[in-house]
Amino acid sequence: MSFVFDIAAAKQASAAGKYNQAVQERNATIAEQEAAQIKKQLEFDIGRFDQQFTQLQGQTKTAVLKSGAELSGSGLRIMRYNAEQSEIQKDIMDYNAKVAEGKKMEEANFARIQGQVARQQARMAELGYYAKAGQSLMTMSGGTGGGAK
Repeated sequence: MSFVFDIAAAKQASAAGKYNQAVQERNATIAEQEAAQIKKQLEFDIGRFDQQFTQLQGQTKTAVLKSGAELSGSGLRIMRYNAEQSEIQKDIMDYNAKVAEGKKMEEANFARIQGQVARQQARMAELGYYAKAGQSLMTMSGGTGGGAK
């Protein structure tokens, strides 16, 4: 009668494997959503940065003109330097976001792999229990597999 318990254990192993795979799939989906959120946050941050930069350039221009100087020479160099630094800063923001997004996508891929491994391990355990149940049945029937003598 131990084969009954082996069959139940096989079904339980299968269910556990499916559950563990589903958990890892959920983790992968969450990581992908976080990667998308990083991308959206970058767009928002760059927009806000551009707004602040435009405001800074306006303040710089106003300060130069208010001082009585023309918008040429050093005033123009300051504005050009600010624009160059702005582009560098946006490139850094973009790079950091892409690195973070890549990490999240790698997290998602790894979670899916873990889920597949968990499912395969459960299948192996399930097959082991079924094999054990089969052996129990063979032993109960005399192990020969033949019929009457």
